Amino acid sequence: MRILISNDDGYLAPGINALARALAPIAEIAVCAPDSNRSGASNSLTLEKPISVYQAENGFNYTTGTPSDCVHIALTGILSWKPDLVVSGINHGANMGEDTLYSGTVAAAMEAFLFDIPAIAFSQVERGWMELESAAKMAREIVLSVYESLSGPFLLNVNIPNLPYEKLKAPMATRLGRRHHSEGVLKTIDPFGREMFWIGPTGKTRDGGEGTDFYATQNGYVSVTPLKFEWTEEKLMDELQKVLK
Repeated sequence: MRILISNDDGYLAPGINALARALAPIAEIAVCAPDSNRSGASNSLTLEKPISVYQAENGFNYTTGTPSDCVHIALTGILSWKPDLVVSGINHGANMGEDTLYSGTVAAAMEAFLFDIPAIAFSQVERGWMELESAAKMAREIVLSVYESLSGPFLLNVNIPNLPYEKLKAPMATRLGRRHHSEGVLKTIDPFGREMFWIGPTGKTRDGGEGTDFYATQNGYVSVTPLKFEWTEEKLMDELQKVLK
């Protein structure tokens, strides 16, 4: 098996290094990740300036671009082979509910999915990197269990509680939950008296019932959510067509 690894926390982040160590014994791996933190980059591509690519001493490739840039460049310009699987992470913090729309971690996996390559995004629920090796071990087990078992290209979003491996409950297939709206922006003043704004923290959960990613992780399960790219709202097609006549 050949695996491309990326992330949005940067090539030096503990999460991607732990994931690479965990997958190296079971696959030929290559890494292409941002040179620094690109959290919240979503699916953005860099189109108005060139992207530099470097190689670290450990063999990791890193770029000046976004997570989507990294996967795109790796697939079309760096690798001499097509990956059997692309994995992203392990992210520093959860990517559940609406987080998936903003997440650079999920975006890196989605970029591979758009190339018809199976992809998995891995995140730890809490920040701080507690029990990271346990999360990496679980990530490897999920890769081994789904790679040859799922049909066709797939896109999975995995969230792993920060628990010792032996206390992690079995992976559970889940749907995305929902949060309340984010908290208000935080206003500050810079040294020159100009008003500045920080995007506020995510809101509390409003749909975290049984079957959701929130429910699973809050109860010690590893959440595995299958995602798709089709955003067309089929329910409105007939109504919209009538309005447009």
